[in-house]
Amino acid sequence: MKKKVFVDGSEGTTGLRIFERFQNRDDVEILKIDPELRKDPEERRKLINASDITFLCLPDVASKESASLVDPDNDHVVIFDTSTAHRTAEGWAYGFPEISSAHREAIRNGKRIAVPGCYATGFISLTYPMIAGGIMSKDYPVSSFALSGYSGAGKKTIAIYESEDRPSEFSSGREYALAQQHKHLKEMQAVTGLARTPLFSPIIDDYYSGMVVSLQIYADMLQKKMTPAELLAFFREYYKDQKFITVAADDDEIAASGFLAGNSLSGWDGLKIYVTGNEDRIIVSSQFDNLGKGASGAAIQCMNIKLGCDEAKGLNL
Repeated sequence: MKKKVFVDGSEGTTGLRIFERFQNRDDVEILKIDPELRKDPEERRKLINASDITFLCLPDVASKESASLVDPDNDHVVIFDTSTAHRTAEGWAYGFPEISSAHREAIRNGKRIAVPGCYATGFISLTYPMIAGGIMSKDYPVSSFALSGYSGAGKKTIAIYESEDRPSEFSSGREYALAQQHKHLKEMQAVTGLARTPLFSPIIDDYYSGMVVSLQIYADMLQKKMTPAELLAFFREYYKDQKFITVAADDDEIAASGFLAGNSLSGWDGLKIYVTGNEDRIIVSSQFDNLGKGASGAAIQCMNIKLGCDEAKGLNL
């Protein structure tokens, strides 16, 4: 029997991409809302409660409102929230199945799943294993920088980047979140268990999609000192059975070239990890598509786990 799916917030980038990923699936029935009623709480309530699965692709306040529209006696609808609203909320599973078996089971058994943020996905894919493996202590002063395409910045910013008369500064990389208040920091710290909020410097650049998130590490400050090769081997073992995460080979051509491009994995729904540097100073990096593993791809992956079908169904690996 087909599962009834409602996408609340189908006008945004993530909602549109989720719709696209359902085009060739025969196991779901999409419940569509009248465009004139897409902000009507009662119409949304009706569709949410009629669905088996609802994706919330909305700003935080609207996502909280939509989650509250589930009837008290409705015990069948599963909510996947792609906003920041519930990523550290009690009762919500965090939708990153690769980082531990407990996270995977929480997705499989839960009815409220928060899809990770794009930057947070890259950061957590690197930091969580190192803490879980006893390599990095929870009080390590983590510093991270990241490069992203402009597609994750919302409709208004996308329109500026794609306009013919855009300001000249939009033709270069632009560092932001300068006050160290980026909205993904809360989940980055909470999920990894870090004692202090990481330093985080994201850069948005003049290309559509794809990102690289990196950590800069002093080897002698690690709880367990490792060389780049040893750390690469650690990540390879940690993620060895995961479809969506690839770890670079020791002689990876991209890493060996001295450059990691933000857009190299655009259109792919997996994530790739690199370890570079030297015995004193190490850089660990995750490269992926902010619209794939960093957003709609992760949402669909979590849904597949919940449905018990092929985890990669409808996705590009």
